[in-house]
Amino acid sequence: MVALTDMADYQVEDGVAVITIDNPPVNALSQGVRLTGPQSAAQQYFFFAERQAAKIPDIPRDTAEREINKVGVIGAGTMGGGIAMNMVNVGIPVTIVETSQDALDRGLGVIRKNYQNTASKGRISQQDVERRCGLITGSLELSDLADCDLIIEAVFENMDVKKEIFTRLDSIAKAGAILASNTSALNLNEIAAATSRPQDVIGLHFFSPANVMKLLEVVRGEKTAKDVIKTSMSFAKRIRKTAVLVGVCPGFVGNRMLFTRQAQAQQLILEGPLPHQVDKVIYDFGLPMGPFQMSDLAGLDIGWNKETSKGETIRDRLCELDRRGQKTGAGYYDYDEKRKPTPSPVVEEIIHEFATQAGMGSREISDEEILQRCIYPMINEGAKILQEGLAIRASDIDVVWVYGYGWPLYRGGPMHYANSIGLDKVVAALRQYQQQTGDEFWQPCKLLVELAEQGVGFS
Repeated sequence: MVALTDMADYQVEDGVAVITIDNPPVNALSQGVRLTGPQSAAQQYFFFAERQAAKIPDIPRDTAEREINKVGVIGAGTMGGGIAMNMVNVGIPVTIVETSQDALDRGLGVIRKNYQNTASKGRISQQDVERRCGLITGSLELSDLADCDLIIEAVFENMDVKKEIFTRLDSIAKAGAILASNTSALNLNEIAAATSRPQDVIGLHFFSPANVMKLLEVVRGEKTAKDVIKTSMSFAKRIRKTAVLVGVCPGFVGNRMLFTRQAQAQQLILEGPLPHQVDKVIYDFGLPMGPFQMSDLAGLDIGWNKETSKGETIRDRLCELDRRGQKTGAGYYDYDEKRKPTPSPVVEEIIHEFATQAGMGSREISDEEILQRCIYPMINEGAKILQEGLAIRASDIDVVWVYGYGWPLYRGGPMHYANSIGLDKVVAALRQYQQQTGDEFWQPCKLLVELAEQGVGFS
């Protein structure tokens, strides 16, 4: 996914942000989006939101930063390789550690191929390719990270594996080294507790592909030192990322909100709409893809276990049929050799079976209801995140969603969008769905209700 802001040029004239989109996305143009009025206001809002995200109220400006001159990356897979590329792109040497020579060679090969592809398009020279690849050292030994100033763990999402790695790093890394995890959802405090120096542990959640996506969620643990936070925020800027500081909870900010959307998308297809209908509504709203295309792109087998699968969910059934997404040519959609999706009769039949088992009859659901049921729970979850103090500002949440998930810039982010339609309308819709379903999922959070009753928006 590429955020719309990747196509925008910012200038400040007389204290006002003037934002030009060079190549607005096709789906924005197809809706006749005007870059004046509400769209222009949303873009100006986001211009300042991005800059505000760098300000951390409880960290003094004179807090000293730790030097980062060499970085270690654990894992040479898609994430690890992409993370390493960010470092060498700005001249920082990197040591990548893998568990086998085959995995290491494969990872280093992908990095070189990525640079070669960029060079073939004339964006960098062959000399740049060699210089950047020359800054990367491969290793099979964690002990080779002993002289690194920052070590980033980028292995698969398994708490036991991550804790084992951090326990080993504790005895290897030099004093003062920052130990970071690229976890996208796991409890950073539990990872930090595997070391004797939790003050040096922080989350650096890169978004895939890590060498392309601009967002970096910086996850503050309970004991993370302030100089580690400041260093991480500054380092993000050095490697050309936009950092947002978040707290520890399942999924942090971006994925925690995404989980609610995905849950409703799964519920919707049991009630009538098919995956391509739900995806079209979200795409027409302005996001680069809907929930089911996103799942296919990421891989349906993330977190799925073949040995323990019992076919209890639609996803389980699809994975058991080896429909694991784009990489297998089939998931919620069927894909041709160019990865073009088409609706699948097989998936439609599986959905029908699950709906019948659940005693649910198919009904016509409007695009408006689909949009509300996918977006309003995200807004409610964002309000909960603010209420719990896990994001500093509502605008920080919007920065996460524009840069991490491709939320349309001309809508400003989910919290700004909520302001634009009125929090009272959001609360009323949530209560209506709660009354219809009896499901506590729709319970509006206290902060959202209070702001709506006061007639104000997220500040």
